[in-house]
Amino acid sequence: MEWAAADGYTIGRLLVTRGLAALYLVAFLAALLQFRALIGTRGLLPVPDYLAARSFRSSPSLFHFRYSDRLFATLATVGAILAALTLVGFTERMPLVVCMGVWFVMWAFYLSIVNVGQAWYSFGWESLLLEAGVLAIFLGNADVAPPFLVLILMRWVLFRVEFGAGLIKMRGDPCWRDLTCLYYHHETQPMPGPLSRWFHLLPRPVHKVEVAGNHVTQLVVPFALFLPQPVAGIAAAVMILTQLWLVASGNFAWLNWITIVLAFSVLPDEFYARFIPVETDYRPTPLPFTVAVVALTVVTVVLSYRPARNLASKRQAMNASFNQWHFVNAYGAFGSITRTRREVIVEGTADRVDTPATEWREYEFKGKPGDVRRRPRQYAPYHLRLDWLMWFAAISRDYAAVWFPRFVRKLLENDRDTLKLLRHNPFPDQPPVLVRARLFRYRYATRTERRATGAWWVREPVADFMMPMALSDMQMP
Repeated sequence: MEWAAADGYTIGRLLVTRGLAALYLVAFLAALLQFRALIGTRGLLPVPDYLAARSFRSSPSLFHFRYSDRLFATLATVGAILAALTLVGFTERMPLVVCMGVWFVMWAFYLSIVNVGQAWYSFGWESLLLEAGVLAIFLGNADVAPPFLVLILMRWVLFRVEFGAGLIKMRGDPCWRDLTCLYYHHETQPMPGPLSRWFHLLPRPVHKVEVAGNHVTQLVVPFALFLPQPVAGIAAAVMILTQLWLVASGNFAWLNWITIVLAFSVLPDEFYARFIPVETDYRPTPLPFTVAVVALTVVTVVLSYRPARNLASKRQAMNASFNQWHFVNAYGAFGSITRTRREVIVEGTADRVDTPATEWREYEFKGKPGDVRRRPRQYAPYHLRLDWLMWFAAISRDYAAVWFPRFVRKLLENDRDTLKLLRHNPFPDQPPVLVRARLFRYRYATRTERRATGAWWVREPVADFMMPMALSDMQMP
């Protein structure tokens, strides 16, 4: 069955498998380090409560059979170990069936986490990692040539990521059509990076060029992925460069990195041979493996109907999964752009009564803006889930209606796991007596303001987000 092999993509497959392994490692570590406070038994949205109202069919997860925080930690740890072994090349040297089994276990474990993660795991890059993870199961090991059909399926994923994002923009906010969205986006994005202010302060004509280039990359270039080489490879290279621009301009978890990894699969060995020695000595592809790849292709074609129809729909859904397995999804990002940045600032006090003389001390988050003199940090591809949800909370209280009161209660208790999610706890010895939250408008400091004050941001209060609350005021089931 050598007709199904694509031995001219050896390095591309290597970079894809190592890249996906690295992202799996990041994802499992993020789950391990954050789950207790977010979805653990005593978390803000506990997994046991969620499972009690869901069936395995509605949200497939190994945790339906049994859940405990220790089991969750074990599963995430094993997933991280398998990802690390794959990253260093151990998995690809194992027999084909074992190699496929390792990739399957990583996918099944992460699917189990995502399907109980609730609001904390509601982002498109979770589904994207899972979909790419399914395809990785069928990429084969070092003994067999890369399967041609799987490489085509990866291009289909890459097409949906880019073209879906382009369409959602053109159908969404008018600023994408008049090329002005980047007047605001670098400043108002969920979690700015260390260079975001620099991008924001670029001349407005440059911002228009950025948007126009984005439209070309997302609406025109994706079709070239299915053309012969070198055109397909050039299209992938354009996407990689565009995604690196996005990596530099903000923190979008592993969304940009996984898109880059998928694009690596399109570049032929002739491209990589300039930098990396290419050696191929493959054994004949086993017939059962070829049959499995063909079956995967058939399933993908069938499941592609709804995502393809979604692309053609005027009511295009953004980041939608059409099945509980998160396979063959719809993607897209930033169909609308906020014009002003608002931040929820959480404060506590040791005073028992709120008076004009009360000293309020501010909690500092790891990634989201708070202290105006603190430069934004680079965290991606690591995902700070609480920080991202705080951005949504500032847009509307409805996004935080369930978990934010519970978060405040945890602060009033000086809950150790919750405080680990924060950069600074202003009450290290005794918990605060009162906690409040206020809404501020943030904007980047101009160059003149930065030189005069040393501040990266300028902020002004807008409204109360939550009035001062004591532990006795909080009721959490």
